[in-house]
Amino acid sequence: MNPSQASARDNAATLVAQPAYTLWQLVRYFIRLGTMGFGGPVALAGYMRRDLVEGRGWITDGDYKEGLALAQLAPGPLAAQLAIYLGYVHYRILGATLVGIAFVLPSFFMVVALGWAYMRFGGLAWMQAVFYGVSAAVIGIIAISGFKLTAKSVGKDKLLWAIYLTLAVVTVIAESEIAWLFLAAGLLVWFWRAPPRWLKSGHLSAVATVSVPAGATLSTLDWPLLWQIGLFFAKAGAFVFGSGLAIVPFLYGSVVTDFHWLNDKQFVDAVAVAMITPGPVVITVGFIGYLVAGLPGACVAALATFLPCYLFTIIPAPYFKKYGKLPGILAFVDGVTAAAIGAIVGAVIVIARRTIVDVPTLLLAMAAVLLLLCFKKLSEPMIVAGAAMIGLAVYPLLH
Repeated sequence: MNPSQASARDNAATLVAQPAYTLWQLVRYFIRLGTMGFGGPVALAGYMRRDLVEGRGWITDGDYKEGLALAQLAPGPLAAQLAIYLGYVHYRILGATLVGIAFVLPSFFMVVALGWAYMRFGGLAWMQAVFYGVSAAVIGIIAISGFKLTAKSVGKDKLLWAIYLTLAVVTVIAESEIAWLFLAAGLLVWFWRAPPRWLKSGHLSAVATVSVPAGATLSTLDWPLLWQIGLFFAKAGAFVFGSGLAIVPFLYGSVVTDFHWLNDKQFVDAVAVAMITPGPVVITVGFIGYLVAGLPGACVAALATFLPCYLFTIIPAPYFKKYGKLPGILAFVDGVTAAAIGAIVGAVIVIARRTIVDVPTLLLAMAAVLLLLCFKKLSEPMIVAGAAMIGLAVYPLLH
């Protein structure tokens, strides 16, 4: 091959490798998705595939599947991590950073505004009436999300079903998430499907233990509450696996039970706010932070939650493409995913017990489920808007 032919080949390869979109186009897409994307993690991941893979052809199916697998494997909210990975595919760290910000900021601004309105007008009947209807409908929406996740990810594998049911029951009983069970589930499936050579040979090496360093003393800081919020939500972002809904039982166990920052009603309202706003469901942390410590609390809670998931995405991204298809890694992903979905279903039951308080709320939740099952193209915002109107009409009659 002469030099001119080699040069032509290299130029052609470069053209093929170049993305079919600009970084600004991708950022604008995720701003729009963060502003208009309702339905929780399953719907958001579906929108990304529909628009970026099938519609525009910006992302290959292989890159999308790798991003989805990494998002399932790493702790943190699934939809946000998938978005960050897709930004990384062609534009590396700059793309991942800008896409992550573009995806999260619209819903963050919305929950802060709702937090301000909730604090100022929360005692008014209309605000209580809206949440009365919306909270019930949200249970139905989350239930459908859990059903879709189960059907798509657990399948017919008996081991995955055992893990799924175990985590669902444990979450219902404990009313919080037990992080080490997710890791145990991943290891169990890994050792069962693709046992390492040292395990097959019977020579077990010592298992290293990881110690968690103690946090800094709050009394040495100027803002002890903000520091406490930051530490807690960083732990939530770093140790919660699965979709954004998986963080709900984890948050409840500490926000309500341990720290007593919110009561049961306020926590359910926080989850409802996350569901009635577009973007990642985990943005509920911004609303919770606002209720606890105002705007600084909202900023600290959101930053502390999303920073770990950002790092857990961009750091392994270069290596995941190389090693992500190893049988052991794939098995670990399946185990963690089954555990995470089981926790989501358990969280639905935990929240439903506090939200379904009478016949109208039961009917609203059931109606949301039936509408989503019967009308595939019906959007969640329409259901939420209808539930809010019903709440405004029914709540004053009952209270």
